[in-house]
Amino acid sequence: MTAGAVIAGIGCRRGVSSNDIVALVHRALAAAPDRDVSLVALAAPAFKENETGLSEAAAHLGITLILVDAASLEAAQPRCVTQSLHAKEVHGLGSIAEGAALAAAGPQGILLLPRIAASSVTCALARRPS
Repeated sequence: MTAGAVIAGIGCRRGVSSNDIVALVHRALAAAPDRDVSLVALAAPAFKENETGLSEAAAHLGITLILVDAASLEAAQPRCVTQSLHAKEVHGLGSIAEGAALAAAGPQGILLLPRIAASSVTCALARRPS
């Protein structure tokens, strides 16, 4: 596969630390089937805009934080492969991390790595089309 711009979609609990996010992003990149990637952004739901851990993690990684609006998250749901009953009950969306990654990668974005989880954060990777 050729190199591509990758978005790390993030779902998180309130008060998550940037260290937890960064650690899981590194774990996700190591687990990705394609190692020839360029991480260009973190993506998270707009309703998490006040989570300082997200902006701090993006700054630490030297990438952009994209806040994805509710309509875009909803539109990406059919392309998500992992569903969380808890997320569906709380947010009305079955997949936050995958949805954010895919929404930020655009309508032709491809899920590179389904959601993985740590104690307070989830991460999925999506590739933007070339």
